Amino acid sequence: MTAMTHDVLTPVSSSRLGSGLAFALASAASFGLSGALAKGLLESGWSAGAAVTVRVSIGALILLVPALLAVRGRWHLVRRNGLLVAAYGVVAVAGCQLCYFYAVAHMQVGVALLIEYTAPVAVVVWLWLRHGHAPGPLTLVGAAVAAGGLVLLLDVVSGASLSVAGVLWALGAMIGAATYFVISADEDNGLPPLVLGAGGLVVGAACLGLAGLVGVVPMAASTADASYDGMQVPWWVPLVLLGVVTAALAYTTGIAAGRRLGSRLASFVALTEVIAAMFFAWLLLDELPGWLQLAGGVFVLAGVVIVKLGEPRAGIEVGAPDPS
Repeated sequence: MTAMTHDVLTPVSSSRLGSGLAFALASAASFGLSGALAKGLLESGWSAGAAVTVRVSIGALILLVPALLAVRGRWHLVRRNGLLVAAYGVVAVAGCQLCYFYAVAHMQVGVALLIEYTAPVAVVVWLWLRHGHAPGPLTLVGAAVAAGGLVLLLDVVSGASLSVAGVLWALGAMIGAATYFVISADEDNGLPPLVLGAGGLVVGAACLGLAGLVGVVPMAASTADASYDGMQVPWWVPLVLLGVVTAALAYTTGIAAGRRLGSRLASFVALTEVIAAMFFAWLLLDELPGWLQLAGGVFVLAGVVIVKLGEPRAGIEVGAPDPS
């Protein structure tokens, strides 16, 4: 993969930081809504594979026309980055989803999520090994604090059985998530965020659909109403929201965030998705978090702030002497 410009050489300016954080938080909140929405569908008879395939397909359809307009007259960018878009769709979209679903089939959801959300650590290691950008002390401290917060948030301290197969699948989901952050932050390819997002979703939808056709992913759908905290809604309402908000909006804003913040900082800010998921679970499913989980949310946010403090100051090239 090409070098992440502002991860390796140019720190984030204050203006890009503000918009980048806004995009990152919007993406995290959008992704965080997916679990609560999907649970209502799953309890009404939908399989996880069918729900996520429809979700990704709707997102692809929504972004397709804007992406075509964005790339008009610049089709050479798509041809030149065909393999990159394919990797994004196969690994970061379809692969991440499939690995996660297989992981939760073998182990507790909280443990699978905890393993997947070690993706920021994988991003730090990638930047270190690939570009020689060693993490500073504050980045390491922030990672440790955020990791501790995730343990509390996902409530795995009460004890959970581990499965070797489940751990391997969850690590696959982690690699998919890390790939998402690294590719999303790459500005050197010249692809507009809409084009990369749409291309990845189209490829991802095709892969998921093929997996369903060959029987790798169980597909089951239902027209029964979905229930959210005692309220019944037509089955198509959560599906549309999954496609529009948790796919089209989430991936596009996530890519925009990565290009402004860099893959490292964007991946840590994305940890707030767990907090958003807990909020929407309370709002839609009346699932209230415990005190330990609330404390975990505070630790996650503190870890993100510490990682940001460890980023190079704007205007100073990484590795260059401080002009002051």
